[in-house]
Amino acid sequence: MEYKWLISEWTEEELALRKHLASELHISEAGAGLLVKRGITCREEASAYVHPSLDDLNDPFLMRDMDKATERLNRAISAGEKILVYGDYDVDGTTAVALTVKMLSGWTNRLDYYVPDRYTEGYGISFRGIDYAQEQGCTLIVALDCGIKDVDKVEYAKQRGIDFIICDHHTPGDTIPKAVAVLNMKRHDCPYPYKELSGCGVGFKLMQAMVRYHGGNQETLDSVLSYLAMSIASDIVPVTGENRILAYYGLKRINEHPLTGIKSLLAVAGLEDKKVTISDLAFKIGPRINASGRMRSGTEAVKLLLADNEDDARKRAQEIDTYNKERQECDSKTIKEALDLLQADPDNDQKTTTVVYSPNWHRGVVGISASRLTETYYRPTVVLTDCEDGLITGSARSAGGFDLYSAIDSCRDLLTHFGGHRFAAGLSMPKEHLPLFKERFEHYVATHIQEEQRTPVIHIEQQISLQDITPQFINLLKHLEPFGPDNPRPIFLTRQLINNRYTKRVGKTGEHLRLDVTDRTAAITGIAFGKGDMAMHLQNGNSVDICYELEENTYNHITTIQMMVQDIQICSTKETPKDL
Repeated sequence: MEYKWLISEWTEEELALRKHLASELHISEAGAGLLVKRGITCREEASAYVHPSLDDLNDPFLMRDMDKATERLNRAISAGEKILVYGDYDVDGTTAVALTVKMLSGWTNRLDYYVPDRYTEGYGISFRGIDYAQEQGCTLIVALDCGIKDVDKVEYAKQRGIDFIICDHHTPGDTIPKAVAVLNMKRHDCPYPYKELSGCGVGFKLMQAMVRYHGGNQETLDSVLSYLAMSIASDIVPVTGENRILAYYGLKRINEHPLTGIKSLLAVAGLEDKKVTISDLAFKIGPRINASGRMRSGTEAVKLLLADNEDDARKRAQEIDTYNKERQECDSKTIKEALDLLQADPDNDQKTTTVVYSPNWHRGVVGISASRLTETYYRPTVVLTDCEDGLITGSARSAGGFDLYSAIDSCRDLLTHFGGHRFAAGLSMPKEHLPLFKERFEHYVATHIQEEQRTPVIHIEQQISLQDITPQFINLLKHLEPFGPDNPRPIFLTRQLINNRYTKRVGKTGEHLRLDVTDRTAAITGIAFGKGDMAMHLQNGNSVDICYELEENTYNHITTIQMMVQDIQICSTKETPKDL
């Protein structure tokens, strides 16, 4: 895939500020540039950014209905009412359930939890879940990571004497459910200043408010930040502002004092005794938790997350790891079949969308498959399969920042259900509506997508020389973590690099490139996956421009800094690097 390189420009004001911060903080201009690009203008802001503080979290009572939510919860606890904690079956939902159960269990033992079955109940609050609450004698349901559109379900519960507190972060519909409290910072009437919390994050704010309202449990509140870090990483919410603070301390907990269930997950994922990053949570831990809901039941993930017995946790983690392997096999089969369908379509290359359907695909992997197809074709993608009652269901993923939710919303009259946000969504429809949905979805995207959204872009933060990569620079880079959406790991550009000594092909078929390059100011090694065909060009003394991330590589107890190459371009001239 060819990429467009988008190099961040410097304004005159930013250049002056970069120079000022370099002088004030006694760091290089390249290091100061990292701060400037994150909106930092002075020493105090720099200190707050590189040393996040939980004291900087927003007051939970700024969220609309938080006073109603805490009052109702406290009344239920005081009266000995039985409370049902209800959450979605993905990472965000299951971590939210675990967090809330762990916190509430410090105040009451009149507690139960429920995760709907992905296939028989679907996303959101279900009638079956409400019936379960009634059977168990629950009079209050705390819904997490779902509920914002379940107007009819909340009314159904009310008729049965069951109240709802909804904690959700998805885009609200036209009508807000008539629950006791609806906590969602995306409500147009909610003044809460940070709008990008995960579903687990909204649950955390409720528990944060309860600690203040009810007292106690502060240590437990700190410990459940581990769940929040997993939620933030896996639900692809921006790692900015409040989320960055929560992710920072959640990762700190995971690395220093992991909860028993999480420790077992780290072990089966090969992360035991390693420094865990947001990327590890997103790509190694999250898929395993999700596999529980996809292949079996999300309830099993909650049981693992709440496990406090090491033997029990180890057994549950191994089971979930097995589910993940099953999920990987299903995903590989689905992707192969989807690609075959697309390659057989003579109009495929002219389309701005991908919509594929097969009755044979596993409903638990269509979201993952949609993500994989988006990586292949770089366009808004919907993957669908059969569910029940003549309906088909699936998942959608965006590309290039295109507003996927609006595109699906434009087809709402064809759908029986949909929900999500601009980057990812779920939907279902009668099977006979699929041809018209394909046509209208394609038309909407084709007429609204911007040209720059159709080409994969590498956003380059700074152009630097290799001599800028000092221990001080690397140390500052580490203090900018955790990285994630809207706070990506910086990508750097160094131009006119030439072979230093040992650049060569690596991999079973020589498909990858092991780099050893210099710009005549310093040298560095690196790895470029899928770029083995560039070896001869460099070995012949030609120069290249490389954009890359920097990471530490430890081998035989020796740690070095290496390039993780994002892309390589042949220089337009044959000039060799000049001394800088």
